[in-house]
Amino acid sequence: MRWCTAGLVVLGAGGRARLTWPHDVRGWAGLAVVGVLGGSVPFVLFFEGLARASSAQSAFLHKTLVVWVALLAVPLLGERFGRWHALAVALLVLGQLGLSGGVPRGFGSGEAMILAATLLWSVEVVVAKRLLASVSSWTVALVRMGVGSAVLVGWLAVQGQAGALLAMTGEQLRWVLLTGVVLAAYVGTWFAALARAQAVDVTAVLVLAALVTATLAGVRTGQVAATDLLWLGVVGLGGAVLTWSVLRDTHAASRSLEEAAT
Repeated sequence: MRWCTAGLVVLGAGGRARLTWPHDVRGWAGLAVVGVLGGSVPFVLFFEGLARASSAQSAFLHKTLVVWVALLAVPLLGERFGRWHALAVALLVLGQLGLSGGVPRGFGSGEAMILAATLLWSVEVVVAKRLLASVSSWTVALVRMGVGSAVLVGWLAVQGQAGALLAMTGEQLRWVLLTGVVLAAYVGTWFAALARAQAVDVTAVLVLAALVTATLAGVRTGQVAATDLLWLGVVGLGGAVLTWSVLRDTHAASRSLEEAAT
């Protein structure tokens, strides 16, 4: 289903969608890594872990993705990570830690699965960033959705649950299609951003999703705790520092190019 919805998003983009393919074995291997380590195995680990761990601890462990990406991207991709980046990431993680209720007291099999999924996603980010130097973001997104869907369906077959896909009602299929389209649009946007900016910066933006989640929760319940507002402010401050750092670096790079041209 995700393969179909990914295809629909590509078709809907019309002429703006450009599929390019690798010219060597390393490139194809990278796409395979993105499909398996990004689009399938971590999802099995994450949702199985989510069923065993608390939602707050799960959210915090997932948001540590930016830390692992930074640890990999700086030495492997040569990305910049100065003191302002460090401050922004520290604020983002601290805010998310506060929202999740503090340092997790227990660490069981569920938390281990979520952490493993997060580590796999961090590897995927680095591999995808290298791929995007020679392959279009549309190609990487389509492969992630397609290969990931195939592996997940295979996993359901191994578990003896593939029949549930055929037993879905029309209403269930509509919801699957809707969520699939949203997911495909997210994946396409994610890789398009990753092709244009540092992996560390793009991943850090994901932590700002806590602001959206809190807003939706506040609309649903009609109230937001004062402590949550404090920690949301810390997350927002981290986002502001990150934005300022990125804009500063972009301005400095543009000025250097202008000076070199003259």
